Amino acid sequence: MLALRSVLPRVAAFRLAAAAGRGPALGAASRVAVASVRGMANTADDGQFKTWKPLAPTLRHRRMASRKDLHKGGPVRELTVAKRRTGGRNNTGRITCRHRGGGAKRRIRLVDFRRHVPGPQEVVRLEYDPGRSAHIALIRHMETGALSYILAAAGLKPGAVVQSYMDRVLPQKPQAEGVDPGAAAPAPEGSAAEEPPAEGSAEAEQTRGEAAGAQDYSSEGLVLKAGDRARPSLDVGNCMPLKLVPVGSTVHNIGLHPLGRAQLARSAGAWAQVLYTAPTGLAQIKLMSGEIRRVPVDACATLGRVGNPNHKHEKLGGAGARRRRGWRPTVRGTAMNTNDHPHGGGRGKSKGNKHPRSPWGKLAKGGKTRPKISHMVVRGRPRRSDK
Repeated sequence: MLALRSVLPRVAAFRLAAAAGRGPALGAASRVAVASVRGMANTADDGQFKTWKPLAPTLRHRRMASRKDLHKGGPVRELTVAKRRTGGRNNTGRITCRHRGGGAKRRIRLVDFRRHVPGPQEVVRLEYDPGRSAHIALIRHMETGALSYILAAAGLKPGAVVQSYMDRVLPQKPQAEGVDPGAAAPAPEGSAAEEPPAEGSAEAEQTRGEAAGAQDYSSEGLVLKAGDRARPSLDVGNCMPLKLVPVGSTVHNIGLHPLGRAQLARSAGAWAQVLYTAPTGLAQIKLMSGEIRRVPVDACATLGRVGNPNHKHEKLGGAGARRRRGWRPTVRGTAMNTNDHPHGGGRGKSKGNKHPRSPWGKLAKGGKTRPKISHMVVRGRPRRSDK
């Protein structure tokens, strides 16, 4: 009887919807418009987070970072490759990474982490990337028209112009013996020698400025191109070697090797601070964790911090959202048998007076698992005193 009472309202609702759909005043286009309005009414987007009406228990606490400013279509096909899933298995079919499998299909966006192409590039649009927590920006070279993806820095908008100054760091060309690299080239035969400009004239001042700006700053086989007189623009999204970044600046997308790809501070909201830099040698940066480490001054760095800082406040709401992202359920160790997990076995809820650890016996909370610390680390991240 109770089941029948719960079904009757649904049947009546379906009949009313069918009757409304068959009516002459409500056509197909009107029904689509009504459905879209109803769908919009079920969500709210204040520019920071998107929330849902609690039409289901999984939607009550669901909260996602706002994507109203992102591109609604798909990515540029030429800048993506197919992602082949393994389900956490290796080449022999054994599970080497637990809790993986299923999920929606994805394509890997080819993000440019080197930024070696010089020249101004215009931001076409911001896009969502399912393979990372940060958003990406599609940029078009204003001279060649080439398209590429970069990480979207916080505050970067469509229409902004970004540049890369990594072309200023080039491999040093060997000089011939007995040739002065600073000597002027001989004038061709038959041409009249130019007279030097008069002292104090505008031409003399311009020549002096060009000579001052054309000096080379060598750094372990890498030099700045002669003639790069203009100082790099310090706008958000511009990429340059750490030797050109002012001390105290906030950067992200930092490389670990000269002219190498960026590897540090790439997730949503990540940033680092430049503490020391020089024309040669190593720079020092402070990461979000508090760790201070050395980085070559010829490594790349992008000004600003990574966008989408509200990612850390997201709540998926239900298990289905995790499954659509390719994550399978996680079984507690205390619910397993004694031969499956160190916490398994026993009667009732017990883990055998053992510290929390992984299925293979490694300590899970506070245990030291790093065999050695890199010599590039000046000061490690702060830890609790009992560790």
